[in-house]
Amino acid sequence: MARMHTRRRGSSGSDKPAADEPPEWSDVDPEKIEERVVELAEQGHDPSQIGIALRDEGVTGTPVPDVKLATGKKITEILEENDAKADVPEDLRNLMERAVRLREHVQANPQDHQNKRALQNTESKVRRLVTYYRGDELEPDFTYSYDVAKELLEG
Repeated sequence: MARMHTRRRGSSGSDKPAADEPPEWSDVDPEKIEERVVELAEQGHDPSQIGIALRDEGVTGTPVPDVKLATGKKITEILEENDAKADVPEDLRNLMERAVRLREHVQANPQDHQNKRALQNTESKVRRLVTYYRGDELEPDFTYSYDVAKELLEG
């Protein structure tokens, strides 16, 4: 069993119920869902935030519990088709933001050994994810560094 950076066991979350078609009460037109997804992306929302917004607010008042069931496409696929895709995958971006914040904190507080370790762990995760995405979502020669991350997040 691969434990990442902790001595504790991971806590398992609940699984989504297995379903192969959207519930009857959510009968929104797939095209309207796609339009709303693109609209939310243009407002600067990440794919996970878009999913939550559609689940809570829905399209024209009707909640959309699962975009993939309703449209047959994942949110990221819809964004890709409409050229609204982010330059860096959301999970990698979030980790890079954390690493940049931690590095700035550690530079300001050199005695904070706990967060020094947290920074090492976070940057390890970033490097692993970069390896996973390299060539597909990222350039084949992309390498992570604090300066590269800072530049990416500002741009």
